Amino acid sequence: MNKKAIITSALPYANGEIHLGHVASTYLPADVTTRFLKLNGVEAYYVCASDDFGTPILIQSEKEGKTPAEYVAYWNKRDYDDFSAFNIGFDYFYKTSSQENIVFVQNVFKKLNDSGHIYEKEIIQFYCNNDKKFLPDRYVKGICPYCKAEDQYSDLCESCGRVPEEITDPKCSLCGQPPTKEKTKHYFFKLKNFGDSLFKWLDENQNLQKDVKKYVQNWIKSGLIDWDITRDIPWGVPVPLDDAEGKVFYGWFDNHLAYISTAIKFLNDKGIDGKAFWNSADIYHFIGKDIVYHHYLFLPAMRLGIDREYKLPDYIPTRGHLTLQGKKISKSRNWYIGLKQFLGYYPADYLRFYLVSINPYSQDDLNFDWDDFTTRINSELIGNLGNFVNRALGFTKKSFDGKVPESDSFDEQDLEAEQKIKNLASDVGFLMEQNHLDRALKKIMEFSSFFNQYFQHKEPWKRGTGTANCVYLSVNAARSMSIALFSFLPESSQKIWNQLGLEGEINKSSWNDMSELGIVSGHTLGDASPLFTKVEESDIEKLKSQLGPSGKE
Repeated sequence: MNKKAIITSALPYANGEIHLGHVASTYLPADVTTRFLKLNGVEAYYVCASDDFGTPILIQSEKEGKTPAEYVAYWNKRDYDDFSAFNIGFDYFYKTSSQENIVFVQNVFKKLNDSGHIYEKEIIQFYCNNDKKFLPDRYVKGICPYCKAEDQYSDLCESCGRVPEEITDPKCSLCGQPPTKEKTKHYFFKLKNFGDSLFKWLDENQNLQKDVKKYVQNWIKSGLIDWDITRDIPWGVPVPLDDAEGKVFYGWFDNHLAYISTAIKFLNDKGIDGKAFWNSADIYHFIGKDIVYHHYLFLPAMRLGIDREYKLPDYIPTRGHLTLQGKKISKSRNWYIGLKQFLGYYPADYLRFYLVSINPYSQDDLNFDWDDFTTRINSELIGNLGNFVNRALGFTKKSFDGKVPESDSFDEQDLEAEQKIKNLASDVGFLMEQNHLDRALKKIMEFSSFFNQYFQHKEPWKRGTGTANCVYLSVNAARSMSIALFSFLPESSQKIWNQLGLEGEINKSSWNDMSELGIVSGHTLGDASPLFTKVEESDIEKLKSQLGPSGKE
């Protein structure tokens, strides 16, 4: 394991609140992985930024009577606060509109331009006569020319993930009128030139998901198209050329460069050489499957275009979309749960537990279902994990005045239990390294289930000969679980730690500590109390009824 890592997530667009779909694929897996790496002694930093530029922000800020800068400042703070409430532990959260990022983006462009990777071309662009403006990207909707999906943006088909050369049956998404076409000059990045080097990079990187890699390589084989990297709007990173007055970079040109500029700003401010650290670290970019094209083609091609001055990613963990009760999340149809809204109902760890449990390391879509959430929290989190910790610690408090008894020679069941503790770090760690976070959590739940059964079989309440061993091993198993769970359920794991009467913060432990019998005979436990509260079905019925069209509409 490399002892340095930089972790990023796709940047949240500064144009609305974070909802469950955002955290499921991108921020939660990145946070769980960062916590795991840190426990393993890796100098790991999780950096992110709000994505501040683009037409939608310009339009929305006008509607609200704010400057775009005021508008994005509000969402930058709000998003950061919501992430923090969900225990997403960014080491640094910045913004693409920062001066550091603007300078960095302009420098990268100059290097690409000097190397002959940029050219200027007159293009015909959609123009809305009704709204009197050029219509970039998200302001034109139509039919995808590749997969024929309807109601897709002109710069990205959310159905097949490709970037259309030209959308079919275009309509202005502001007024719904068919736009006309007008001439304008734009700058293009010669993506076509990088087909072979991209293919080779994909081939050589063994950390990327095979299925994603394969279809990206098929895109390359079918022929890449050069990439229009400028827009005719006043809000964005200005193109640093004398004859490019009024032109800014397309958001996808500048936003992933903020991964680098944000990391370097953060590290340099800490007195670490940011560029040297980036180039010697493992680089992770966590994304959802809708932005594969950008992260597997545009992003690496730009880094190749500046002669790999900044290392290409080692890992691009890509996951599917979250649906809600089997339907696509839609704010306009009120089929939607905001992160802040959810955290008003239940603790962050309930949502973290559920989303990791249902989220495989694949591009398969996953579904948030209120009934399934209820079942998993009540039967797995409370009935299995919470029950074991409460039994083991509660019994020790009641029967031994909270003091861990002296163990005796182990019988066969005790030896099996001891072996489970000794294997836990490697069993769970192997799955974490493979990015199978759902399977790693399942492995911890199996460990808890084993110890529930062990406790039941040993019947310590009968005060037989094996009672002391059962209590000693069960208390140690609770300690092991608290460390194993920290990456997934940081608040609950700290609660277990405190109830065990252990001092300090659990994040100061190391990963392999969980496979030690770290609690000695004679140790005094803290106060034990139930970790979780049952989810009531009557409450869930109310929450389900809030989805969909409301009376206000």
